[in-house]
Amino acid sequence: MQINVVNDLIPTRQSLLCRLKDWKDEESWQVLFETYWKLIYNAAIKAGLTDAEAQDVVQETVISVSKSMPHFEYDPQKGSFKSWLLKLARWRVLDQFRKRQQGVECLARESDASTETAVIEKMADPGQSAFETAWEDEWEKNLMEAAIERVKKKVDPGQYQAFDLYVLKKWPVMKVARTLKINPGLVYLTKHRIGNSIRREISHLRARPI
Repeated sequence: MQINVVNDLIPTRQSLLCRLKDWKDEESWQVLFETYWKLIYNAAIKAGLTDAEAQDVVQETVISVSKSMPHFEYDPQKGSFKSWLLKLARWRVLDQFRKRQQGVECLARESDASTETAVIEKMADPGQSAFETAWEDEWEKNLMEAAIERVKKKVDPGQYQAFDLYVLKKWPVMKVARTLKINPGLVYLTKHRIGNSIRREISHLRARPI
């Protein structure tokens, strides 16, 4: 069964958080995973982890969420789900760096060990961590992807194709017009209309944070 996660893309809906309290609600847990695994994985990679380490971070973060959910109470006054998830994922990234450091052989050069220590110290600083910077970058990227997906489902497929070729794939306007057999002016108009719709969707998503 294919699960549609578009409507539950960032920001997470409070209704989803409530459903996650039920361990047997496999569909909701799948929605959570599909929504956030790329965000966690890509941020971990940008923080300096390997593919295998980043995959472990994703798995361990989801496990941490599952263990916390039965007692989790959403209170916007205490912070967003985004911030809470960031902390969980960041701890798991730190764990990976610690494991890496512990695995350094006794004969490893002192400079290598000090480099690993410096990375961990940097990760431990909540204001300057590489992971937090990567997290914000990936969050914004996912926000844009969510907005585009929402608009894509609302507009005419032909118009979206013109927008995709011209704006996202950066084809020249005349090539788009010839390929789709439409007037070049329509390509510009489509860019303007769909672009405005995407900006409105982003504003809508930002206005409903969790």
